[in-house]
Amino acid sequence: MPTPGPRRPRASGTPPLGSVTNAARLLKEFRGGPTELGISELARRLGLGKSTVHRLASTLVGERFLEQNAETGQYRLGLSLYDLGTAVPIHKQLHEAAMPVLESLRQKTRESVQIAVRDGREVVYVERLESLHALQIFRRVGHRNWVHCTSTGKVLLAELADDAVDDLLADWELPVRTQRTIRDLPALRREVVRVRTQGYGVNLGESEDGVTSVAAAIRTSDGGALAAISLVGPTVRLAPSTVPALAGIVTEAAAVVSRRLGYSRQ
Repeated sequence: MPTPGPRRPRASGTPPLGSVTNAARLLKEFRGGPTELGISELARRLGLGKSTVHRLASTLVGERFLEQNAETGQYRLGLSLYDLGTAVPIHKQLHEAAMPVLESLRQKTRESVQIAVRDGREVVYVERLESLHALQIFRRVGHRNWVHCTSTGKVLLAELADDAVDDLLADWELPVRTQRTIRDLPALRREVVRVRTQGYGVNLGESEDGVTSVAAAIRTSDGGALAAISLVGPTVRLAPSTVPALAGIVTEAAAVVSRRLGYSRQ
């Protein structure tokens, strides 16, 4: 399971409410890992007593943030979390602006298309349409991966100022996913500069062997990068020689979504 990125600072002078903190920690244990967890495993991960975790889980079930599998007794994320996520205004706007463009991009390329946002040192895929080919690359909405080995992650890193990149990457031992994964910070910083220069990010088997992806930034009205859109497929179809042409298609799709969000290049 990926190690979470740096914690966001709390508002100064505001003491944490222990039960709320523990409930939030419990919910976060479902990120990028198994879809179901039992009380014993949750207690082990959280470093809390089983009775405490059971009370937390029961409360979250009552509020529909968790569901309990009647057959196994284990817990999984509930529908209330989905309802809340879709109610976030900027996410609703992104969904409405992006989905027609994603569908058009999928029809044009016949490959899988997706949108990711950055969360610390990870990217989270918030929208996805699967390839029209028989040979597909299966992922799911909510899937997480590292910023250094994904085309979307590289794009969103490149949107940060140099000092923000340095703060994010400081003392980070880059997880290695394949033989092609970037393994040291100097190489990653050079890749960030390359992405800024060319205007798109590429992942050539760096996250998963035999998988290629190309990504570009989606911007809001203030010019900031909200997310990244990517095209992903098997390298047997998305060979390195096709990347420049694919980058043009993906970059244009990102520009269309950005315009729908109010961005206008000055």
